[in-house]
Amino acid sequence: MAFFKRHQGRGSYDLFSTYNYFMPGFSDLVWLVILFFLGTFLGGLISAGLALGISQDFALTYGMVIIYPVQFIPAMLYASAVSRRNMGFEPGYALDSSNFGGRSGFSMALIVSVMALAAAFVIEPISMLLPDMSEAMKLAMEQLLEGPVWIVLISVSVFAPFFEEWLCRGIILRGLLKKVKPGWAIAISALIFGLIHMNLWQAIPAFIIGVILGYVYYKTGSLKLTMLMHCVNNTLSVIISRIPGLEDVEFFAEVMSPWAYIPMLLAFAVALASGLLIIRSIPLKEGNLGGCDAVEEFK
Repeated sequence: MAFFKRHQGRGSYDLFSTYNYFMPGFSDLVWLVILFFLGTFLGGLISAGLALGISQDFALTYGMVIIYPVQFIPAMLYASAVSRRNMGFEPGYALDSSNFGGRSGFSMALIVSVMALAAAFVIEPISMLLPDMSEAMKLAMEQLLEGPVWIVLISVSVFAPFFEEWLCRGIILRGLLKKVKPGWAIAISALIFGLIHMNLWQAIPAFIIGVILGYVYYKTGSLKLTMLMHCVNNTLSVIISRIPGLEDVEFFAEVMSPWAYIPMLLAFAVALASGLLIIRSIPLKEGNLGGCDAVEEFK
């Protein structure tokens, strides 16, 4: 079963059009979550195999770059199969569109990148209210970020944005926009985004970030923009973890005086709000599903 569909008459591949006709309802959401956890279980088996067959150090260092895609393969196979079954019977909507309200792709990329950086700072006070992270979770997070930088970047800054945005925005949110009001669709997709992180300390910030990503996707239909925002957010964590003296710092508030922290927090809040207002100003086109373009009927 192919994940990606070849464009007719072109020598390139559209990474997302295979899924245009999969518009998941609530029963499909249950299956997608089950299949994700099945993929996670398969990934765990691979990790155990690497540890037993090669070494524990190898599994910890290189396992994630192998395991991460495996987590999503069952869900991708299911979505592809249902989409192909629906071709010719149900309308389709593109996973990735470019409804930018007349703005250039470059300007939108710049706007959402600033929003991602601002959001990472603005949600910090909420993260600070959570209970202390367990020692086991701290160790797991350290192991995730302490490998070779190229492995960490591939896993955290490439695979995570690509696969998680495909699932949570491109598949789940897009499908829900046809079933429920946009606010509910954004909230439910953000809730699932938090759930798949499988721990409280990532799930709460992920839900908030997911709402922002969901709103950007709803208005623009652009999976590339939400992937970029996700990449910027994750890459910031990688960069901070590599700065000498900041490896063990959890929050900016720990290394900044209140006189510097509070004005910076307010500045980032204004930047985030300004970005959201720009996104809000983008008009929705008639016939589209939010910002997602309707695709030509399959023949």
